[in-house]
Amino acid sequence: LFILTTGFCFLVWVSISQYEKNAEAASITISSIDLREAFQETLDSLRAHYDLPGVTAAYNWTDGRSEVAVTGFADFETGTPMTTKSRMLAASIGKTFVGATAVSLVEEGVLELDIPIEKWLGDRAWFNRLPNHKEITLRHFLTHRSGLPNHVYMDEFTSTASQKWLGQELPLPPDSLIQFILDKPPLFEIDEGWAYTDTGYILVGLVIEEATGQDYYDIIEDRFLIPLNLKFTAPSNTRLLPGLATGYAAENAFGFPEKTTISDGEMIWHPGIEWTGGGLVSTSSDLVQWGTYLFGGKALSEEALKLLLDSKPIDPGNPEIQYGMGVAIYQNGPFGTVYGHGGWIPGYTSSLRYYKDHGVAIAFQINTDIGIVEDTSTVVQTLESRLAKLVLSNKE
Repeated sequence: LFILTTGFCFLVWVSISQYEKNAEAASITISSIDLREAFQETLDSLRAHYDLPGVTAAYNWTDGRSEVAVTGFADFETGTPMTTKSRMLAASIGKTFVGATAVSLVEEGVLELDIPIEKWLGDRAWFNRLPNHKEITLRHFLTHRSGLPNHVYMDEFTSTASQKWLGQELPLPPDSLIQFILDKPPLFEIDEGWAYTDTGYILVGLVIEEATGQDYYDIIEDRFLIPLNLKFTAPSNTRLLPGLATGYAAENAFGFPEKTTISDGEMIWHPGIEWTGGGLVSTSSDLVQWGTYLFGGKALSEEALKLLLDSKPIDPGNPEIQYGMGVAIYQNGPFGTVYGHGGWIPGYTSSLRYYKDHGVAIAFQINTDIGIVEDTSTVVQTLESRLAKLVLSNKE
């Protein structure tokens, strides 16, 4: 059974046929012009073509070459331009940090992947009401093979979120998010299918905190954000996020307004509701730095990285597209093997890809989901393939 869901945080990935079609269609060559100039011109053109308020994009080679380009507005109404320091909610790209944290703790003997999670969560009052609770392991959560539904799609969740989003405090702490899937039937038996679920990643966060006795955000700051100098990446656990670009949201079931901010860097709703389903604000330049460090082998040991990338197909009929532990993997495409993740949250869309055979990461962020939610293949996939075609053709 294969169930791919899109929601509060979702996986942006691409079918092989559409990806190849876009790659073939990209006709930009840079043999006679500077890559930096071409990268900027391409981003300007794509923003204008899709009528996007603003976009940032960056690439980073393992040899140190990098570039950041910006176009459009961080706030359309005030005319505030997008800058290289403009931050946006990275949504489910945050799952790559969750996966990296988990495998590093496994390597240290703090966590175990293949024993029932009852070891860490069995004393919670709700544990026995969790679908498949007797057999679920940490590996099942990390790889989306637990059979758990996604709370984001529960009517009770959307109703509650729509009633509480105006509150100043976090409306739904992590434990309360689990309540929406309790006593629900599993989507499938353990490891008998694949279904993307933010709820599973909320549970991973609870396991990490229970096993370590530490706050999840403190852990990733100590292990990754500070050591890797990801200075624009931070927890999105407060409504005030300095440097945040205004997001423009399509109509959504949560009742969130179109404009995500009420003043400079202050959100109108509380983004902390994501937690370990995503839970970070970042920039395109930080995202490519993270992608280069993570998949290039500098953020984790060789063994931990191997564990992170241990994957299975998400659809038996399409073995090229797989999912590891917080990482989507696309094999044998026009650009070789690709690692990464994408994300969507009302008002923001992000993409991070690392092209293994070329040693380069490419990321972009868009401060809208208007016109993207309904037609992801056109907007997100075209940006991914056009930027990859451009950057990867300039290997020197």
